[in-house]
Amino acid sequence: MENTSDLIEAYLKQLLAEAREIEIKRSEIAERFSVVPSQINYVIKTRFNSIQGFDVESKRGGGGYIKIVKFEYSSKHELLTKLRARLPDSLTTHDVSEVFQLLFDEGILTEREKNLLTTVLNNDVLSGAVRGLLLFQVLERLDRMN
Repeated sequence: MENTSDLIEAYLKQLLAEAREIEIKRSEIAERFSVVPSQINYVIKTRFNSIQGFDVESKRGGGGYIKIVKFEYSSKHELLTKLRARLPDSLTTHDVSEVFQLLFDEGILTEREKNLLTTVLNNDVLSGAVRGLLLFQVLERLDRMN
């Protein structure tokens, strides 16, 4: 059974599948799912960020509109180049999982590759900086592969 955050994420992704860019009113989405507006903020912050392939812009006033844009890439190279440019130097295990999920969703990694790489880079022994460096190297290598 999905939790409310999963349902909100699925709803927003469904809207984004119909249009590359959406503008939502936080209070309307909160009302639709019978949650407080801060839960909408939480879902957007944790599931619609640049590492996951989205650009989010908040607009104050008028009830709090939020614009979400799904990045569109013309090629694997463009996706990997932009992703490398957006990565912070230090990454959490969650960040790494999100990057590999994006690469899987975009057809760059198989599910097996995604799971193997996630397991290796989500090792608690690694510091955030080492994890970031290793992920950057993985992305560079993927970019050179056909």
